[in-house]
Amino acid sequence: MALYKIHPLVVGTKIFDKGMMTYQYDYGKEYTIPIYSWLLEGGEKNILIDTGLMGVIQSEAREKAIGGKIYTFEEALAQWGLSPKDIDIVIHTHLHNDHCENDFKCVNAVFYAHELEFETAYHPHPLDFRYMAEFIEEIDQAGQMIHLTEEEKEIVPGIRVVHTPAHTKGGYTVLIQTEKGTAAISGFCVINENFYPPKEILAMEMEAIPPGTNIDPYLAYDQILRVKNMADIILPLHEPRFAGLKTIPDEL
Repeated sequence: MALYKIHPLVVGTKIFDKGMMTYQYDYGKEYTIPIYSWLLEGGEKNILIDTGLMGVIQSEAREKAIGGKIYTFEEALAQWGLSPKDIDIVIHTHLHNDHCENDFKCVNAVFYAHELEFETAYHPHPLDFRYMAEFIEEIDQAGQMIHLTEEEKEIVPGIRVVHTPAHTKGGYTVLIQTEKGTAAISGFCVINENFYPPKEILAMEMEAIPPGTNIDPYLAYDQILRVKNMADIILPLHEPRFAGLKTIPDEL
């Protein structure tokens, strides 16, 4: 079985209230999150988890806030000698627009996401404004999109997905085998504090903080603990501290 290295590529940022990440905690604080596309190195295929934003704001203030450089999708891949056409597989944690806007550039890739994500993207509730079907419709119609229904599935040796609905109905957690154990990248849209709460949250006998945007806070709480027990390395989807790293787990 292949062992992988994970390269966090910062392909966008968002600035908003921190409570968008941390349910019932730290509202009213301005917070900048990185938008990642995660490049997996180690197998026979060039694999990405999510593709990030297309319209990238590159500013010194935002880079200072996250502690790392911000790149366009093409610039990020070029650091590793790749271009979008070199990508073989894209695994989606979910299909909110900031995780799939560059899909159309990966003309040779096969894409994987849960069927429930496609259902919501094509028939969204008014609250589901983060879904924008135009970013996936063309490649889906071209047959590049694989609609998964499995609760758990191996994509390639050393990489599997587990259905973990919390932030969205069809959210997947991607489990990646590395030389330092199993790494987990979930579709929760959270930061490190969600998995490892500060003492004031622990003092309230809560072991996790659900994502600020969720389909059910009780379910989301349980899913965070579930993922935490699955893996040796937790990589929260929008944690800023990875923005300054080139390779995981080498630099952890």
